[in-house]
Amino acid sequence: MKKFDIPVIYRSPLITAIKNKRRQSDKLKKDFSPSFLDFGDVQIYLARHFGFCYGVENAIEISFRTIDENPGKKIYLLSEMIHNPHVNNDLKDRGVEFLMDTKGNTLIPFENLSPGDIVVVPAFGTTLEIESKLKAIGVEIEQYNTTCPFVEKVWNRAQVIAKNQYSIVLHGKPQHEETRATFSHSALHSPTVVVKDMQEAIALSAYILGTTDAEKFYTQFAGQYSEGFNVSRDLQRIGVVNQTAIHFVMQLTRTREQSTDCWKRMRILPSWLVVTIVPTRRTSLNYARKNYPLILFVRKMKLFLQKK
Repeated sequence: MKKFDIPVIYRSPLITAIKNKRRQSDKLKKDFSPSFLDFGDVQIYLARHFGFCYGVENAIEISFRTIDENPGKKIYLLSEMIHNPHVNNDLKDRGVEFLMDTKGNTLIPFENLSPGDIVVVPAFGTTLEIESKLKAIGVEIEQYNTTCPFVEKVWNRAQVIAKNQYSIVLHGKPQHEETRATFSHSALHSPTVVVKDMQEAIALSAYILGTTDAEKFYTQFAGQYSEGFNVSRDLQRIGVVNQTAIHFVMQLTRTREQSTDCWKRMRILPSWLVVTIVPTRRTSLNYARKNYPLILFVRKMKLFLQKK
């Protein structure tokens, strides 16, 4: 796996050595027990997995390298690099300014930008609309794009699903930067609707089955569907992609009674429904299978429709 050059304050040499030892002894990442450090009077337990992921380290490396390589230039970030105040404050201290807040509200008008300015795209990615605005100004974004490759993988998967004439259901937080970016890319290729949780997923299934008045959809999912979305037409064939920052696509409660009830509700969905999950990493799947017996990470909905 690629190793990134990030400031040492974000990566302790001691912790890195411990994590590397665990990787070597548990290459399949099946052991979730914490690491135990015994210093006599002080004993420390370290979680098996913690710290910055691949995409975040990639974003940090590009951001700080951009600052070092461009002294005297105006450098902007579209919004927070990652959801970590220490990293964002360090970037601000080095002169980087933020164009928007995490909800997409403008902090610095784009009209203030000049073609020679540098705008760094954060790890969450950005919308096609914002990309177009920056290109129209003459701002180069490809060189300073830190979008996580796993986020781009979701975009690519949505495009493949769309080519097969499926509408897209995007599971994610509607106001999250990544979800807004994925929604923009997905909506370019296919009708798209965002669902944020199990309650909205169940509500959407009622529109799929036709048991809820279609007109109510536009109020219930206001701001979460693409332009021209037609409930009667665009929910006939659907595929699902997932915001990478959310580890579990369908979390059916721990209690067997509640899980069984949710299971019965899910079984009523049509057999042609295709569900494609793009997990953040393999460990997410392993954790889900171990701790949530009825979490559904499935490639084809028919796999569990056949269950009795």
